[in-house]
This record gives sequence, C-alpha cells and structure tokens, in this order.
Amino acid sequence: MADALETIPSSAPGNASAPNDSRTCDFGMLLSAKNLAKTYGEGDAATHALRGVTFDLCNGEFASIIGQSGSGKSTLLNLLGLLDTPTAGTALYNGIDSATITKPARAIMRNEMIGFVFQFHYLLPEFSVYENVAMPALIAGTLPAEEIRSRAEETLGMLGLDGMSGKNANALSGGQKQRVAIARALMNRPAILLADEPTGNLDTLNTNLVYDLFREISRETRTAFLIVTHDRSIAERTDRILEITDGNLVADVRNSYLADAQ
Repeated sequence: MADALETIPSSAPGNASAPNDSRTCDFGMLLSAKNLAKTYGEGDAATHALRGVTFDLCNGEFASIIGQSGSGKSTLLNLLGLLDTPTAGTALYNGIDSATITKPARAIMRNEMIGFVFQFHYLLPEFSVYENVAMPALIAGTLPAEEIRSRAEETLGMLGLDGMSGKNANALSGGQKQRVAIARALMNRPAILLADEPTGNLDTLNTNLVYDLFREISRETRTAFLIVTHDRSIAERTDRILEITDGNLVADVRNSYLADAQ
C-alpha cells in the first residue's frame, strides 16, 4: 500500500503537509482550512489541541483523518463542522469565511452543507425510523411535508432500509441503527459528510457495509467524505489520508492506487 501513497506537496510555512496552491478540483473547491488552531485554558495550563492546520478539500473527495487518541483529530472535525470555534484560523466553505458570518448564518451553513455521523448513532428511541431520518429537514423547515417523506424514503432505500420507516428505532440491529444515522446525515443533501469513528461500534461485516455505502453515496451524489478513524486499514481504503499528531497535520497523502481505480 505504501507505494500507492503519494504525498501532497507543501506550500504553507510551518505546516509540512499542506496542499499546494496549484492543486485543482474536478468539481470545484469545497472546503479550505486555514491555520486552524484550538487552545483550551491559558498560560501554563493551556492545552494546544490543534496547531495551525491548513488543507483544502474538493467537492466529492473521499478522505480520512487518522491519529492516536488525543491527537486533535476530533477537535479538527468539530471545527470543520462548525460545532466549535477556533482560537485562530478559519474554515471556508465555497469561499465563505465561517469566522466572518453571524452565529445564525453559521447554523444555517452547518444545517444545509454539513452532515454528521458519530460512533454512536444518537437515534431518538421513542421515534420511528422515518421521524429520526426526517428530523434535519423538519428542523430546517424549507421543504413541504410530502417532499420530506419522499426524500426520507429515497434515502432509506439507498441505504438498504426499504420498508423500515415505520419501525421504532429501538427495534433495529446495531448495524441498521448506524445506517439510519447515515440516512439522517444525508437528509438535507449536504455537500460534505463528517464521520467521527463511524464504524467503531460495529463488527467487521457491518464495518465493511458502512464503508461500501459511503463509497457508493460519494460516487452517486458527489458528496465529500471526511472520515476520522483509528483504523489504518479503513483509512487506506480512502483516496486521501491526513494524519494528525499532537495537534499538527504531519502527513497528507493521496492513495493513487485506489483513486485511479474509482
């Protein structure tokens, strides 16, 4: 596998793995992380969770973030998902600087452009599968009820969950619950799906199923994926691997073997 990993050249001083300015995207640039930093506390008690991370991500790109526990990868995902604000730096989506817009505008950007999948599914057990999946669209309030129903059924079908919409969330297996969580993340047709250890609670069979579903969705919808994982074998099945160590982006490589085979 190492022979198929191609380092993306650096252009940012102090960030040895930032992509160069000449990098092009077939479907346009989606995300630009610019010197993202996050510090908790002050003075001698300060903890530098993230230290000036810079990289770009294209529309439709299928990438992963790896690193040891406590390396800063989940902090990075929270900043990219606009769930937290950086101490320094910014994240731009389609050229819009998330640091310069209002808090309500960031919430709209997050709801419309970003989908989230976590290690735990976080389904609402008292609600049906349909109600869980439809929740983001119901909160957004921009679609008529019949279109929400149609989109939810379509998304569930895409994930192999036809006929499950009326079931209670508690009646599902672990793998089915995670697929419902993925359907919920896709409900607003986001430009990017951020996944934090999405297969951490699954067995090998369901892990491979989720990975294959991510791949299929990315190909069919041009949704970008950024997957945080401890599992290097999963990361090596993505087109690009970003490695975080002690809050620094220490490697950014393209898996040319897989990318050329897609």
